[in-house]
Amino acid sequence: MPSFADSFWSNDYAAGLGVLFGKLQQGVIENRQVLTIARMRAEAEEVYGQRLADIAPAVDKIQGGFARDDGASVRKAYDGVRTEMEDAARNHRKIAQNIRDLVVNPFSRWCEAHESRIQDSQDELQSRIKAHDRQAETVKKLRSNYFNKCRLVEDIEEENKLAFQDPETSPKPNIPEIKVSQTQTKEEEYDDDEPYEIGDETYQADQVKKILAHMLNNIKMQETKVAILGTYLNTSAGSDIVEYLQRHMGTTSVSYAERIGQDLITNGFLRLVGNVGNTFANSSRMFYQWRPKAFQMSGIPEKKQPLGRTFSLPASNASEAGDSPVVGTVTEYLANWNVLNNQHPNETPSQRLRREARESDEKYKQSVRKLDEMRSELEEAIFVHLKFLERCELDRLKAIKTVLLDFSGTISNVIPSFQATVDNMMLFQETIQPLGDLRYLLENYRTGSFAPKVVVYENYYNRIDEQTFGVDLEARARADKKRVPIIVTTILTYLDHHYPDLEGDEARRGVWLVDVPLAQTHKLRAKLDLLNGREP
Repeated sequence: MPSFADSFWSNDYAAGLGVLFGKLQQGVIENRQVLTIARMRAEAEEVYGQRLADIAPAVDKIQGGFARDDGASVRKAYDGVRTEMEDAARNHRKIAQNIRDLVVNPFSRWCEAHESRIQDSQDELQSRIKAHDRQAETVKKLRSNYFNKCRLVEDIEEENKLAFQDPETSPKPNIPEIKVSQTQTKEEEYDDDEPYEIGDETYQADQVKKILAHMLNNIKMQETKVAILGTYLNTSAGSDIVEYLQRHMGTTSVSYAERIGQDLITNGFLRLVGNVGNTFANSSRMFYQWRPKAFQMSGIPEKKQPLGRTFSLPASNASEAGDSPVVGTVTEYLANWNVLNNQHPNETPSQRLRREARESDEKYKQSVRKLDEMRSELEEAIFVHLKFLERCELDRLKAIKTVLLDFSGTISNVIPSFQATVDNMMLFQETIQPLGDLRYLLENYRTGSFAPKVVVYENYYNRIDEQTFGVDLEARARADKKRVPIIVTTILTYLDHHYPDLEGDEARRGVWLVDVPLAQTHKLRAKLDLLNGREP
């Protein structure tokens, strides 16, 4: 039979736990119903016994009857009936008192404690979930801020290159991506002779030039307006790019075409506009801008148009500034730059943007780490509470079974004539199966097994050097330059070397099947992350 700890999980935690607490609160109401039955039966027995006790004084008030004839046989019969009434009254009052002492009072106290335990668990878990959700929202905001800062860095560098360089004499810009960090390695620099991996194929630079030239001449381009950031030129819808790839490059599926599109982004030919991230998708609502590198390699002139808003530049460069491919809020952003109020007075506007991008990246990264810690603590707390709540529910079902047994006993011990009724009541309490009821709850209301939803740090440039968990295995393998991620091969190799040390197949199967406390799993994961270059 499955347990609570592996049955009430959901992506947002609250949904699965909500189902469980709904059933547990239903159990609290069921306790009140059983308690109400016992209390009202005690009240009824008390009233009935009192009414029986009122019979003898009432008939004694009638004068001139059996009191005048002590020896008549009819008098004895009358006295016997009268005595039976008094005995019945005492018996019913005794039943009422026994129900109160053995059922109502103790079960009432137990119900209050049980309800308090359930409510305390619910309040604590709800508080933890709300804190986790607030942190998740903070991560989303910091992620959006980080990506927007990176886009501003890209935009200002592209505008600066067009504004301050002579396109006929200046060297080709080496910007497949904007570097937020202050250092730049040789691997990140643009090299015309370097082969390109696109899809499952490797192309030389001259082959890529021909492919890009054909793409730029045949794929529909347009302008894309983005709220706040402005208008982007030379953009194409993801669906148009996929349609071209399927028609001219022989892609057999949409997923493979999306892989090629993602490689075009990775190689610096495309970038996503209007959305957070840099993922390629077959969508008519997601637009991708052809970057200057694509036009430079293909030899196709970049399409431009005069803009209404440009930087305040010297007259010699004013015409070039008007040909910027991005009309955004960079100018407005720089208009608010005041060197007098700046803590870094020697910074240029572009340096300020890069610094702010680095700072937002660090805040975003720290926020993701904090969220991961909160998620781990929340899942550990949920495991502990689920096990506790399972014991509480099983105890409740057993308590009701005991209450019904005591309830029937208080009656059967006093009035043997009630035996038939008591036998029926005993039959009813024997039909209660606590484990069966618990299994029914799990089979009909479980929401899912434990499946943690990890929020991973997303680098703007698709780097995954500091990521292990929650990352696409293909991306992890590409980063490791292996067909299989190093973390996977390392674990499997370790197991192969230690299998001979285990005695029998049962012990080897236990490596995969034995449950391990979640806290230990999180500690191991933190150590692996630390070895991968990430602080736990």
